[in-house]
Amino acid sequence: MPKVTVDGVELEVPQGATVLQAAELAGKEIPRFCYHERLSIAGNCRMCLVEVKPGPPKPQASCALPAAEGQEIRTDSEMVKKAREGVMEFLLINHPLDCPICDQGGECDLQDQAMAYGKGGSRYDENKRAVTEKYMGPVVKTIMTRCIHCTRCVRFAEEVAGVEEIGAIGRGEGMEITSYLEGAVHSELSGNVVDLCPVGALTSKPYAFEARPWELTKTMGIDVMDGVGTNIRIDSRGREVLRALPRVNDDVNEEWATDKTRHAIDGLMKRRLDQPYIRQNGKLLPASWNEAFEAIAAVKAGSSVAAIAGDLVDCETMYATKRLLKSMRSDMLEGRQTGLSYDVSNLAAVNFNTTIAGIEEADVIVLVSTNPRWEASLVNTRIRKAVRKGGAKVFGIGPEADQTYPVEWLGDDMGLLAKLPKAAADALKDAEKPALILGGGALSVEGAHGAALKLAAKYKLIRDDWNGFNVLHIGASRTGGLMLGYAYDGGIKAIAAKKPKLLFSLGADEMDYAPFDKSFKVYIGHHGDAGAHAADVILPAAAYTEKNGTYVNLEGRVQRSNKAIFAPGDAREDWSILRALSDVMGKTLPFDSFEELRSKMYKDHPEMAEEGLVSFDWSPPAGLADKPKGKGVHPIKDFYLTNSIARASATMQRCSAELLHGDDMLEAAE
Repeated sequence: MPKVTVDGVELEVPQGATVLQAAELAGKEIPRFCYHERLSIAGNCRMCLVEVKPGPPKPQASCALPAAEGQEIRTDSEMVKKAREGVMEFLLINHPLDCPICDQGGECDLQDQAMAYGKGGSRYDENKRAVTEKYMGPVVKTIMTRCIHCTRCVRFAEEVAGVEEIGAIGRGEGMEITSYLEGAVHSELSGNVVDLCPVGALTSKPYAFEARPWELTKTMGIDVMDGVGTNIRIDSRGREVLRALPRVNDDVNEEWATDKTRHAIDGLMKRRLDQPYIRQNGKLLPASWNEAFEAIAAVKAGSSVAAIAGDLVDCETMYATKRLLKSMRSDMLEGRQTGLSYDVSNLAAVNFNTTIAGIEEADVIVLVSTNPRWEASLVNTRIRKAVRKGGAKVFGIGPEADQTYPVEWLGDDMGLLAKLPKAAADALKDAEKPALILGGGALSVEGAHGAALKLAAKYKLIRDDWNGFNVLHIGASRTGGLMLGYAYDGGIKAIAAKKPKLLFSLGADEMDYAPFDKSFKVYIGHHGDAGAHAADVILPAAAYTEKNGTYVNLEGRVQRSNKAIFAPGDAREDWSILRALSDVMGKTLPFDSFEELRSKMYKDHPEMAEEGLVSFDWSPPAGLADKPKGKGVHPIKDFYLTNSIARASATMQRCSAELLHGDDMLEAAE
């Protein structure tokens, strides 16, 4: 490890570190615009200039200069100060300085660094350059006159998103950043360029002119749009969520978020259920809470009661419902609302065992009836990293789909699991860290789960320091539900066959209600979607931004989300609805507050008491059918419209129409 001196302080730095990283290890702040920790080095903004000896007697770009033994680095000399002032002056020559009307105002790197490192005055009297606006799609607003050509967006699109649709044209003063043919960027991660842009050239289109950052209340939360459990910051004002931004968590989402995570939040204000309803003569009519509870209590169900959990439900709601059903002597709980019924006797056999970050280390990956780009976009970025940086080889069984990296598709017959083609078999035999990812489409094919476990044993996917067997769940509530027992033997079909007199639907909007036509259906949810249309009684509940909750992501990581705003109208938090209902039904639940509920849940399920990864012991079930017949499918048909919140979002509807279905979208001026 080389030793360097930074402003008179000697320290050791890792081999391969840059001078910028060495300075940061010494606690020095180095300004930068083009450099970003997760992108390749461009070295084109020149803001990170420092003085280095031995070396030429001029400032050097610290982001692109390797740290070497014996270097003397100065970050605060007069030469460095003058050089940074000069660079800032050049950057501001053509910048329009329209801070009062710019959405980046208050959180703009250019503003902050101009104040900290700028000259404080302008010597430029000439006309400024102007650049025509570019179109980049429904979520990214462009004002390219502000662009300082840092190329962060270009590098992100190419390296992380894997969609090479943003680039530079022209040279010198005529250089412009644009999308290909000035069309929409076809990436489910395009909104991340807004966070990356250090100026106001790329901003959020749905959030334009909505608020200033200092007006917003910031709440730490967990996203529920997929099973990844993206760490987010919920920015709200009053009773409305205005933004959802990613938080840094290197184990889960790094610092990225999907466009659905960011922009489905406008659906939180649309199609909301804000008062109870009772179905009378085929029509849903408004009712009071007491009337709704009494209608439910009037059903003489006995133990003939079932509960189906949707994809967005928190663990506390599922636990409270489980306790209510237990008091009624029923165990008919199910969270796999689309009809899956795979074996859950060992949760490690239905878990993402490599972990999200760990899949980067795999050298051979077999995708089985899964489209990770849509089902778990931030898992897909990790697989892409394994391919780009680690040279991983990826094989696919199932319908072909563009994953943004090379995949050798073997066919869509699930029987291939029982007998892999030679190329894939040889690759797995020789692999040091082989991995298999089993999607929801594969779990719907009888025998596929057993065949995958047999394949894992045959090719030694499970080793002392490595477990390469992964199941990719697409629901935020799925793993937590399995831990809480929401997996009835035989699945939802077995429950339907028992014809329960009373059915609780916890935001289950993707299930088929036809088999339950004789059941009295109680929908506890937040949107007027499919579940509400089928219900006999609707109890309006809180969305994920309106309650505290525990969520377990697809790798078994327990995470907590916090309440940002209150639910609209007469809607209530789910646990309080169940507590009040239990009184009316004469089955009073043993808690009077959310804290008491949590402590009961922790006592019954101690693995949920601590945040972090839950360790599942590997002991896969034996005797499963292992000769799959049928073709694989992808369970998600439209990435942007996968749940009730997204379907209520105007932004997600537009993304679906334009990016997936090719509809032409005109701007207001057109």
